[in-house]
Amino acid sequence: MGRRAAIYARVSTTDQSCDRQITELTAFADRGGYEVVGAFRETASGTLANRAARNQIIDLAQARKIDAVLVTELSRWGRSTQDLLDTLHRLAGWKVSVNALSGMTFELDTPHGRMMATLLAGIAQFERDLLSERVRSGLAAARARGKKLGRQPGQRPKSDKLAPKVIEAVEQGRSYRWIAHDLGISKNTVLDIMKRQRKKP
Repeated sequence: MGRRAAIYARVSTTDQSCDRQITELTAFADRGGYEVVGAFRETASGTLANRAARNQIIDLAQARKIDAVLVTELSRWGRSTQDLLDTLHRLAGWKVSVNALSGMTFELDTPHGRMMATLLAGIAQFERDLLSERVRSGLAAARARGKKLGRQPGQRPKSDKLAPKVIEAVEQGRSYRWIAHDLGISKNTVLDIMKRQRKKP
């Protein structure tokens, strides 16, 4: 019996697919003689520490049901430096390694594994910091051009959308408290909608 492995594939947005990653990692597992316990796919930002599919794999590792996690690249597992190191440390405590398609094995109980994990995690964090800086620069440039960002005064997209339902419910004799609970809004929002409605000519 080969080493037991869990395949983990992640994409960031719903218009992307994990299929290619799963195909490549399945072939990788076959070549390496791994027994695949399960293939887990996820649509989530790599910066999120709490991810359902990844949590399932961590549970398998803690239960000693896998020996390795297979990923296309380390950034699929996580992009935050601290999160990467925290999870790799936890996996190492259960004798579980993270193996990438490149052939790199990240085992924090070896000097090489610690060095590579820190290096690649640092690069991933650096890329994210650059992206955040570009966003901030873009927002600053937009403000400098006089463009107003965010919701403008007087804009109430949610309450304006729900206003017809609120008005209809009030006309049916429903209480403000019942309407707020039924529509998932605050009682104050209901009051504001009706206040604006009464002011209309």
